[in-house]
Amino acid sequence: MLVVADSSPLILLVNIGHLEVLPRLFGQIVIPPAVASELAGSSRPQPVRDFIAALPPWIVIQRPATIENIPDLHPGETEALSLAIELNADLVLIDERKAYREAVARKLNAIGTIRVLERAASERLLDLKDAFDRVKQTDFWISAQFLDARLKLFEKNNS
Repeated sequence: MLVVADSSPLILLVNIGHLEVLPRLFGQIVIPPAVASELAGSSRPQPVRDFIAALPPWIVIQRPATIENIPDLHPGETEALSLAIELNADLVLIDERKAYREAVARKLNAIGTIRVLERAASERLLDLKDAFDRVKQTDFWISAQFLDARLKLFEKNNS
């Protein structure tokens, strides 16, 4: 499975201690240089900067041959979408709402980090309640009520 990721899924998974689910779910993850730069930024938490400084072998940095001009997106999001189109990626990991909509408009299969966590929980790679509790302790812009509702739905469907 060919998966391209934007920075926010990687940042959140590092911050909650569940980065290991990515290679177990998807194998290799491809990121563009702009995403790598965002991860290495001085405003990022030290664990995120440590991650990008010593990339695991399942992360590959690849520059897109062409970068589509997509207004109002950050460089990492634009490069990630351009790379996903170019590589005909099976999946794009992206959280920001506008970027997600742009991915879907380009007929890319896109999911956010919460769906990644749900998928990992379905495969018994993590405890979803614990993972969501960890998300609530971060500055990730998602409501606790939404996470609680997703957890109830997950528990209902997996009982």
